[in-house]
Amino acid sequence: MTVEVSGAVAEERVFPSLSPSRAGDFKTCPLLYRFRTVDRLPEKPNADAVRGTLLHAVLDRLFDLPAAERTPGSAEALVEPEWARMREEWSDITGLFGDGLTEEDFVAGARSLLGGYFAVEDPRRFEPAEREIMVETVLADELRLRGIIDRLDVSPTGEMRVVDYKTGGAPREAFEARALFQLKFYALVVWRLRGRVPRVLRLVYLKDAEVCDYTPDEEELSRFERTLVALWQAIERATADRDFRPRPSRLCGWCSYQDLCPAYGGTPPPYPEKRPEPAPPVDGATAAGPGRPATTAGGDAPAQPTATPAQPVAAPADVAAPAIPAAPPA
Repeated sequence: MTVEVSGAVAEERVFPSLSPSRAGDFKTCPLLYRFRTVDRLPEKPNADAVRGTLLHAVLDRLFDLPAAERTPGSAEALVEPEWARMREEWSDITGLFGDGLTEEDFVAGARSLLGGYFAVEDPRRFEPAEREIMVETVLADELRLRGIIDRLDVSPTGEMRVVDYKTGGAPREAFEARALFQLKFYALVVWRLRGRVPRVLRLVYLKDAEVCDYTPDEEELSRFERTLVALWQAIERATADRDFRPRPSRLCGWCSYQDLCPAYGGTPPPYPEKRPEPAPPVDGATAAGPGRPATTAGGDAPAQPTATPAQPVAAPADVAAPAIPAAPPA
């Protein structure tokens, strides 16, 4: 995994950090943000999230192979060794199984989702510029944005495409903006780092074998930047007031903390007298380790992405550039 930071981040001053997942948590439900970031409460292992982590690792390793060997069979052959590695790194992995789900079914399910990837992209036809790249920059001299991008493609003319893999199904229209929140976050960081707005933001949905491509522009990302700064200011106010209120929604059904939520008759634990050190701001312990979630919650102004049914596609102009060009000096 490569790491890239802007010059501002390299200075000695310490800035508060925000990742797409934590920003999405607060937008979805301030109390969820508190439970995860302030209280640091543990969550039960989730089979879907761990399967997503496994497939992220497999797709990353796939591009270590020579182009001609990046076949469905090769990808399926990577599942077992990557799963074995994850089992060694995460002692609580056995908590995933039960209620009819066996380890064999789990691994088979991960293997079956790879067909959705090969239905929409042909990895033999291009070379990613970067994979599992951690990027960070500082906004308005007050907030550090950090995150891990699954894949960056760069055409010979320098046009960039930010790619994120999703192991779930393509969202309904009401959730399209939520799905794009993470990619806009990354697009903003890349723009501030490289001085060029990514040409395409791509979500690859393995379950439904669909891609969702979206083209941002500078004006939109500037608005998004102001939105993130305002969001962080709201987080700071909630922290100062110790006031993180629940925001019930359809997503509550997936929440691990319902028994502590006032909206469901629960009582949150006492607010920590001394706030713990902030959780790592990136979306997991490692680029493709057991702690990394496969999806993120979030939201943004309505957008109009286009979902494309399964059909082979290639990177723009058969991407082959070895790296993204840095922004020219000011």
